[in-house]
Amino acid sequence: MSVPEVIALGEVMLRFDPGEGRIRTARTFQVWEGGGEYNLVRGLRRCFGLRTAVVTALVDNAVGRLAEDLILQGGVDTSLIRWVPDDGIGRTARNGLNFVERGFGIRGALGVSDRANTAVSQLRKGDVDWHALFAAGPRWFHTGGIFAGLSDTTVDVAEEAMDAARRHGVTVSYDPNYRPSLWADRGGAERAREVDLRLARHADVVVGALGLTGPYPGAVRVRAEEVPDALAEVADRLPGVRVLATTLRGVPSAGVNDWSSAAWSRATGFVAGPEMPGLHVLDRIGSGDAFAAGLIYGLLTSAPGPEDEPTDVSGPDHGRGGDDAPGHGPLGRAGSEHVSLRRTASGPLTGTGPTGGPLTADCLKRALAYGTAHGALVMTTPGDVSMASLAEVEALMTGGSAAVRR
Repeated sequence: MSVPEVIALGEVMLRFDPGEGRIRTARTFQVWEGGGEYNLVRGLRRCFGLRTAVVTALVDNAVGRLAEDLILQGGVDTSLIRWVPDDGIGRTARNGLNFVERGFGIRGALGVSDRANTAVSQLRKGDVDWHALFAAGPRWFHTGGIFAGLSDTTVDVAEEAMDAARRHGVTVSYDPNYRPSLWADRGGAERAREVDLRLARHADVVVGALGLTGPYPGAVRVRAEEVPDALAEVADRLPGVRVLATTLRGVPSAGVNDWSSAAWSRATGFVAGPEMPGLHVLDRIGSGDAFAAGLIYGLLTSAPGPEDEPTDVSGPDHGRGGDDAPGHGPLGRAGSEHVSLRRTASGPLTGTGPTGGPLTADCLKRALAYGTAHGALVMTTPGDVSMASLAEVEALMTGGSAAVRR
């Protein structure tokens, strides 16, 4: 079997979706799979065509095998799943469930998770041979604060994995992805921030970086004009990080969001992403993970060229596309052919393409465009995971409209 290019460590739950209805009055649910770290590799596989795998644990019963079947449909390698024996009633280990309402208008989305004592929350250091896994040659490893928040042992597992990846020269990314319910009886937001900073220091790329501003998650609301300074503040806290990225979302209503992104790197400084105001939303859950997938794809496939100067840039101009349906203006250029993008011992992320030079503002701008477009498209379909194609992402990046295609 081919070596995965991107590996994620995280929980995979079953999502129960009541459609347009409410959880508390539903009689039927559509079932999807989902999980913050998993959604990223699912998007990289199905939309962007990269070989991916997920490291997780599931109880070996019919519910766990349903989750496996959904993962297989998404094309993600399941060979790294750790299967835990079933005791018949879930006394010792369970599979996670997540009930999610999409929201509408003035009613926001709602998530009710049932995930205590899951198999993956019981992973411990030494359960996975990380050095053998990374010695095989993957290009990227990703994990995040959702997995780290599952238990005290998963924090140690995440750190063990990130440290091993760095030792093997694999690029490491981390997403704080704060969930209050995971920390409610374990030190709250302050403890979550402590864990995030501990783990993010092992990362080359941090997505959701605005989650690390202020004294603890949610302590400050960053206005648009404050984003450059906020990212610089996070960079000061993480002296070893190469790239910080974040989505920017305004929520006039559950069905209409203002959607954008931004990034910072040591080579370029602040880089503004494209803006998509008034984006119509069907289901916002998973859009941040989709942004991260597109960003990583852009970083992995955007080779710096001699014309790319590491200077500060702003977002492109946005117009309307198409004659008979509204569309957003160009979000960025399509990436170049695949090149290797790996972490060196002490330098910035580098491409081994035509120049082998450092990450440039143009490369980072393209990566933001991929992430922003992919995240936007994921909000147009139900469920956590991506149903978009690379062609659709790149069409939106170049100003494609919502006109009917025949």
